[in-house]
Amino acid sequence: MTQYKTVFTSERGHRHQQAALGAAPDILDITMLRQPERDTLVAALEHARYFISERVGTIDADMIQAAPELKLILRLGSLTYDIDVQAAKQAGVVVCRWPVGSVIRVAEHLVMQMLALSKKLRETEAIALAASSEWGESKRTDEDTFAYNWSQRTNVQGLWQKTIGIMGFGEIGAELARRLQGWDANVLYSKRRRLPAEVEAELDIDYVDEDTLFDQSDIVAMLLPYFPQTDLLIDATYFSRMKEGACIVGCGSGSVINEADLVTALRSGKLAGAALDTFEWEPIRPDNPLIPLAESGANVLLTPHVAAGGFAAASRERIADYTNIINHIEGKPLRYRIV
Repeated sequence: MTQYKTVFTSERGHRHQQAALGAAPDILDITMLRQPERDTLVAALEHARYFISERVGTIDADMIQAAPELKLILRLGSLTYDIDVQAAKQAGVVVCRWPVGSVIRVAEHLVMQMLALSKKLRETEAIALAASSEWGESKRTDEDTFAYNWSQRTNVQGLWQKTIGIMGFGEIGAELARRLQGWDANVLYSKRRRLPAEVEAELDIDYVDEDTLFDQSDIVAMLLPYFPQTDLLIDATYFSRMKEGACIVGCGSGSVINEADLVTALRSGKLAGAALDTFEWEPIRPDNPLIPLAESGANVLLTPHVAAGGFAAASRERIADYTNIINHIEGKPLRYRIV
C-alpha cells in the first residue's frame, strides 16, 4: 500500500497528539512535531505531500518553496492568518481549514457559563423549584396578572453591552468571540502575540494589555493552557485587579486558577460569580473549596470537564480531521477550501 508522507505540527500535549495519530488512516505516514524549530520543520517538509497544522504556526513562502512535493496544507482550526495563502497558490498548493468540533463546543459552554452567572441561574432555579409560600399568594396568570420577579432578586442581568475579556486567546477564544458578536458585547483579548488588524476586525475584538483586561471586564474568560509559568497563576493578586462584582469563567487548564484564592474573592463579594469546567485535581476532590460554596447557594457553577463533549465522541471526531486529505487522494471535492 502506498503511503503518503505527512507532517503534522501541533502545540498540544502528548495525549492529544496520540489521539490524532490513533485516528489517522493507514495510508498516511505521519511525522508528528510539537512546536518544532523552523529548521526542523523545513527538513521534515522536504518530501512531504501533506502538511497538517493544528491551530497555529507560521507557514510562509520560504517554507512552502522548501517543500516541492507538497500538495495540500490543512489547518485544523479557523485561524489561517499565519499561512501565506498567496505563496501556496503560486506553488500550486491547496490550503484548507477544518473546524474543530471540540473547540466549538467549548466556546458554546463558555457562553452558557456566562449566561448562567449573569442570570444567577442556580439561585433563581432553586427559588422556582422550592415553590415557597413565603413570596405571597399564588394567582393564575393572564395578560395582566403575573408576579414578575416575585422573589425580588437583584442584579440579574445578561451579556448585552457587557465587557468580556478573553485571557489566553487561541482557537477557543476566536470561536467564543464569534458567538458573542450578536450580543453587542465589548470583547477584549490579551495574548503574547497580538493578532493582525484584519483578524481583530473580523472577530470584532480589541487588544488590551493584561491590566486593562482585568480592570475593565465584567466577565473574564480564562483560557490559558498549562505551562510551568501558568501554574496557579490566577491567584489573589489577579482577583484583586478585577472589577468589583465581576465574574470569571474557565475552560482552560484547571491548574492555572488558584481555587482557594478564588473562594476568598467570592466570599468577600469582590467577585459576583464563577463557573469552572476544569480543576486543579480531576476528577474533582471532595475537599475542593468551591463545592461547599456552590452547595450553599452562591453564584458558582461547576461542571465535570465536559465542555468539549463526551470523550468517545471527541475520539471519533478526530477521524474527520483527515477528510480533506483522503478526498484529495481520491480526487473528491474539498471542504472549507481557502485557495
